[in-house]
Amino acid sequence: MSFECDAILFDLDGVLLDSSECVKNTWRIWGQQRGIPFEKIMAVAYGRRAVETIRLVAPHLDADEEVRPLSEWEAVTTEGIYAIDGASTLVRALPPDGWAVVTSGTRDIAVTRMKCTGLPIPNFMVTADDVVNGKPDPEPYCMAAERMKILPEKCVVVEDSPAGIEAAHKAGMYAIGVAFSHPREALSMADVIANKLSDIQVSDGKSRRFLIEISA
Repeated sequence: MSFECDAILFDLDGVLLDSSECVKNTWRIWGQQRGIPFEKIMAVAYGRRAVETIRLVAPHLDADEEVRPLSEWEAVTTEGIYAIDGASTLVRALPPDGWAVVTSGTRDIAVTRMKCTGLPIPNFMVTADDVVNGKPDPEPYCMAAERMKILPEKCVVVEDSPAGIEAAHKAGMYAIGVAFSHPREALSMADVIANKLSDIQVSDGKSRRFLIEISA
């Protein structure tokens, strides 16, 4: 399948870099300290801001207070953060005004992880710090399109989580799922699914700026 668009909006973790080991270790320790089963946390954590994950799994706790030390720790650690094949090459080939990162992590976390995996810092980035409502709410993707001055229907999103795909669709955007953190069947809401990021190729479009082609 192929799409033409004027902007490509990438989720970060699980799409442009692999932070799964770091994220799991962080939530495992937090869950043990709070008496919350790790499986319960991970069932909702992917694609969501940490504060919203805490609200879901531990409504009895003050999520704003709980999330602060978690975010501070993740903003300085590079342990368990790995590059994803083809990610840096892909985004470096795009014009700076043609792509953005839309992540559920804070800006400090995102910058630390991008630097340690060799990714350029994009001109446009929407993080947990910028929004009131995180994914699966469409606010993060709507904000990215607004900042880029591009209509939502002219954007294509690359995501690895059901929450992110739902957010993209609610924003009126096409969504490409990458089967990294979830199996293909869990990403059935996506317009098309790539087995890995390197299956996504971008070239010049005819009616719009980019042509995105996905090899199944």
